[in-house]
Amino acid sequence: MNRILVVDDDMDLCELLAKYLQHEGFEVEMVHNGEQGVERAMSGDYMLVVLDVMLPGLNGFDVLSSIRRKSSVPVLMLTARGDDVDRIVGLEMGADDYLQKPFNPRELIARIRAILRRSRLEPSEATAPVSPERFSVGDVEMDKGTRIVTRGGEQLPLTTVEFDLLEALIRAAGHIVSREDLVKTILGRNFTPYDRSIDTHVSNLRKKLGHHVDGIERIKTIRSVGYIYASPGEPQKE
Repeated sequence: MNRILVVDDDMDLCELLAKYLQHEGFEVEMVHNGEQGVERAMSGDYMLVVLDVMLPGLNGFDVLSSIRRKSSVPVLMLTARGDDVDRIVGLEMGADDYLQKPFNPRELIARIRAILRRSRLEPSEATAPVSPERFSVGDVEMDKGTRIVTRGGEQLPLTTVEFDLLEALIRAAGHIVSREDLVKTILGRNFTPYDRSIDTHVSNLRKKLGHHVDGIERIKTIRSVGYIYASPGEPQKE
């Protein structure tokens, strides 16, 4: 499966994106309003959705909300004018990444490939065997093979970004992980001081995991540096 769904009412942009994506080996389907976007995205036939915020009918946030209620398909949102509010809201609602319009198509391809590497759906890697690995810290257990996370035995619905972010923090439990390292390894791009995406993903992760464990702050912010995951000891591999 190497199909990408583009949901955008800009016909010219859709044609341009289709040209670039097809050149990179992807199959592309395009729809031009929110209702069609929800219907197609929920079909389960796509490895990724490129979703514009400004859409006729249901807007991009409404579409994303509908998708996230039933699907974990990766979503890359397109935002106009670099509006910080749009970006933050999209990430808080479960978008995997965002890109500001206008953009270089090469950057879009790079963002898509970074998301697919995280979600293990890159076409060239899709059939590669995954080494099963399970590890835990405190009440949280992760299964890398199935990409399932449980807290106290309860399965948590994490996005691909949240899973990889949690994995990075847990593997370094008890030690600081810098924002710069997280942006490079998790989001697949260079760190810039004004990019707060990783902070939003951490915030989402805290909400799902619970802010505290055994009276200790689970993911602590180290001002101007990064984050540290609370650990009663080293991660225990199984």
